[in-house]
Amino acid sequence: MSLTRYKLKDLITIVDERNNLGLKDFFGININKEFMPTAANTEGLDETKYKIVRKNRFVYSGMQTGRDECIRISMYEKEEPILVSPAYTTFEVTATDKVIPTYFFMKFLSKEMDRYGAFCSDGSIRSNLEWEVFCEIEIDLPQLEIQQRFVDIYTALVANAKSYEKGLEDLKLTFEAIINEYKRKATKKAVSSILREIDYRNIDGSVKDVQGINIAKQFMPSVANVYDIKLSKYKLVQRGQFAFSGMQTGRDECIRIALYNGKNPIIISPAYAVLEIKDDEVLAEYVMIWFSRKEIDRLGWFMSDSSIRTNLDMERFYEIQIPIPKMEIQRSIVDIYNAYIARKSLCENLKSQIKAICPVLIQGSLKEGAK
Repeated sequence: MSLTRYKLKDLITIVDERNNLGLKDFFGININKEFMPTAANTEGLDETKYKIVRKNRFVYSGMQTGRDECIRISMYEKEEPILVSPAYTTFEVTATDKVIPTYFFMKFLSKEMDRYGAFCSDGSIRSNLEWEVFCEIEIDLPQLEIQQRFVDIYTALVANAKSYEKGLEDLKLTFEAIINEYKRKATKKAVSSILREIDYRNIDGSVKDVQGINIAKQFMPSVANVYDIKLSKYKLVQRGQFAFSGMQTGRDECIRIALYNGKNPIIISPAYAVLEIKDDEVLAEYVMIWFSRKEIDRLGWFMSDSSIRTNLDMERFYEIQIPIPKMEIQRSIVDIYNAYIARKSLCENLKSQIKAICPVLIQGSLKEGAK
């Protein structure tokens, strides 16, 4: 047995099928080579110009390959067709006597191929990998039966990840159903009756861990230059306390708030407010769950002032009302949410592991094919 080298153009054929079916599911592909709902505003667009993607069809974009060091390509695997922008190239593997479509896709799930794509991309600001250049890329292929053995391993791993993902969606639906139920029937309390502002400073300068909060409502190391800054003026945040910033809530459509769960205290800018629970009948984790919902972000955006910065002042923030069920219900909601987050993290880890294993599988198939 031996390997055979092919140019991509000898294995694939462009398929330009436009939307004459009235489809409305618009998708794009990200740098993780995954399909995702488009972030673009599709209202009023001529849907007939968009391209249809069917099962086992590929979508390719050569834009910014060099900048991102990523060949943006994905293989669609679901039964229901979707739409992608006319700017994408859609194609199929037609030389199925030489390569299995899934094996073809596996070849692109490696950093080595991404780096090669970046090397081949042009030197413009966008550093695109043009379609013609992409088609000239060469790949080595083993015999079909060898490809199939390694494809079977890959598809088994993907199937396992999808089963976890399905369980994740079921858990999310359960969580959302409970939240929506108690949103209607639980007594609402104003934030002012739940949280109070505290102000403890890093007077002795012993805490050096300076952090901020992002629009994902997570703490992160501060990007500010704190060299020669007196850290004694910074505010202390302990486990179970919140950091809040009302700045630019309207611009970002996000209430910037985060609950700190670390073991050791941190410090944040004096511009932030530090808050803690003052109502013994309310869990901090439950409050944070509510502030993680987009409906609260939209309310914060609505309540923010109309200045250029569109801030959500503390007085307005305190007016927000949250439905507060009994303590045991809060604990149940927090437990389900934590289980969801843990399962979500597991799903993401599984996906990362599959991508890490793909180059190993490809190398294994090539070694076996070269014997």
